[in-house]
Amino acid sequence: MTSVRPVILSGGSGTRLWPLSRASFPKQLLPISSADRTMLQETAGRLAHPDFLKPLVIGGEEHRFFLKRQLEQAGVEVEAILLEPVGRNTAAAAALAALWSLERGEDDFILLLPSDHVVGNPQAFAAAVQAGLPVAEQGGIVTFGERPTEPTTEFGYIEADAADGADGAVRPVRRFREKPDRATAEEYVRSGRFYWNSGMFLFRASTLRDELAALLPDTLAAIEAAVRGIKQDGLFLRPEPEAFRTAPDVSIDYGIMEKTSRAFVTPVDLGWSDVGSWGAVWQLAAKDADGNALSGDVVALDVRDSLIRSEGSATIAAVGLERMAVVAVRDAVFVAPIERASEVRRIVDQLKGEDRDIVTLPARVERPWGSYETKDRGARYQIKHIVVGPGEQLSLQMHYHRSEHWIVVSGTAEVTVGEQVQLLQENQSTYIPAGSNHRLANPGKVPLELVEVQCGSYLGEDDIVRFDDRYGRA
Repeated sequence: MTSVRPVILSGGSGTRLWPLSRASFPKQLLPISSADRTMLQETAGRLAHPDFLKPLVIGGEEHRFFLKRQLEQAGVEVEAILLEPVGRNTAAAAALAALWSLERGEDDFILLLPSDHVVGNPQAFAAAVQAGLPVAEQGGIVTFGERPTEPTTEFGYIEADAADGADGAVRPVRRFREKPDRATAEEYVRSGRFYWNSGMFLFRASTLRDELAALLPDTLAAIEAAVRGIKQDGLFLRPEPEAFRTAPDVSIDYGIMEKTSRAFVTPVDLGWSDVGSWGAVWQLAAKDADGNALSGDVVALDVRDSLIRSEGSATIAAVGLERMAVVAVRDAVFVAPIERASEVRRIVDQLKGEDRDIVTLPARVERPWGSYETKDRGARYQIKHIVVGPGEQLSLQMHYHRSEHWIVVSGTAEVTVGEQVQLLQENQSTYIPAGSNHRLANPGKVPLELVEVQCGSYLGEDDIVRFDDRYGRA
């Protein structure tokens, strides 16, 4: 049976599930549809099938260690992680995968997959890929159209040519349609010719190269140059950054699929969702007898058909709600009718316009070495809870504008200040003056937890000068 190279796209910014998802830690890195596995891990887990080769992952430079760590934790062995220096949308990402394959002297069947979608039926997914292979082998670009269960306005649609042969057969695409209004969506569903656009594609690498040459020659030229200049760093592959930056910012849907004569669609029933809003999260979630999806510390009285999610330590107390989405994290709360939950983008755009960190940084900021969470801040002070993983260390660094006090809560801290190195145990502390080179490490086998108290005239995260860093940030 023909093998397929899955390519997992993990470069999204995650604004549609704010405030839980933030630009620095988007939804694919979070457990949204599962209690204990992130969306990236769920996607990679579907590929543990003999028909699939080791996947290639494409993501951003800033997320590289999170991608690697989560895949290792899930027991997923990948071929490589290709790191985009900047986001250039899905056409450039698809070109990167195809040209990487051809540069290796291969012409893989490539299965392009978003990392943040739900597929409820993995067996049907694998069968649909096999059904699309003969068409891909003949030079077609196959997408997978989920049969609509309702006339939703949340998804784009694909219109297929009239059925020819068995139900579920691969069909030529007649046209792609953007997210419709309600009346149009109802018409689409009644017709039986329209399917939800899943954003998954199957093609030969050489097929995509040929279509890029015909339809997106600037993208092809930029990515060819970027691939020729790839640098390898263990599992990570870095395309030549200046060439990659010249690639146009265009989606594969708009740049290729809406224009090509090689587009085909396989009708499927995968239990698919792009989890593109809190309303979609509510639809997918397990619900109580009143239709509520409750998570965290929630007390609900006379509440119906609602999503209420507490991700922090706060108790959410709700009375008399119906079809509402309430999502609370430590530093933000989002409230909207479920039907309008997708409008969270308008909130995010407004916060971006105000240059608010709350759009980018989550309450708990993940780092390659662990995490930190700001507990309190004032004009000249800030208090953080820091967790350093076993065997991990922060960069050797210095701050111009702040001093720091570290108090160990649990575990063992190896503290370097200037030339002096000391070990601190639980309930011991140290002081780092402004301008001093310093480093924090965890030499133990259990997580190190400490409280950091910063004092100074400026406490921003950009007041860090790194001299040495195992994660390549110096």
